[in-house]
Amino acid sequence: MSCCTGQVNNIKEAERLAGLLNNNACNSLLKKHLTKERLDALKKRKTKLGGQLAHCIVSGCLNLDSSVGIYACDPEAYTTFSDLFDPIIKDYHKTDVLNHPKPYFGADELKCGNLDKSGTRIVSTRVRVARSHNGFPFPPLLTVEKRLQMERMTVAALKLLKGELAGTYYPLSGMSKEEEEKLVKDHFLFNDSNR
Repeated sequence: MSCCTGQVNNIKEAERLAGLLNNNACNSLLKKHLTKERLDALKKRKTKLGGQLAHCIVSGCLNLDSSVGIYACDPEAYTTFSDLFDPIIKDYHKTDVLNHPKPYFGADELKCGNLDKSGTRIVSTRVRVARSHNGFPFPPLLTVEKRLQMERMTVAALKLLKGELAGTYYPLSGMSKEEEEKLVKDHFLFNDSNR
């Protein structure tokens, strides 16, 4: 079975995967919060992009040393499977309340002003954008074909940036060893020790 293809008999696969959590070596938040009642309530649900519970839990069930053990398969997974995600998120952040801010993209809506008027404190900043392609699932459900389509769309969009926003796109396959080492050193790329 390959959860990454989306071709999953969700009910049987979710049950099989959940059974793997019974291993004593597993201490993940998924194991703690995926009760039989939650499994039974969620295993038949599906997101609009085809995401199923098995897609969300496969990594944590196959990697028993994972501390969290669950990954959203698409944006809707957070609501479709909220009965499991919410307690895990609360437990991870040690809070009783989830108060997610509404996403927005307008810098003019930020009310922070110039944080470094003297220009002496902020040396550099980095903006990280992830999971930003509308209509595409996240890695647990993303096929190779969809990944390549997303990459093509991203590269085309990045080529439109001009002036100080222009930069260099480094594909994972095709960069030199020196480029890869520099990107790892500068924290733009995971090193090989990260599964």
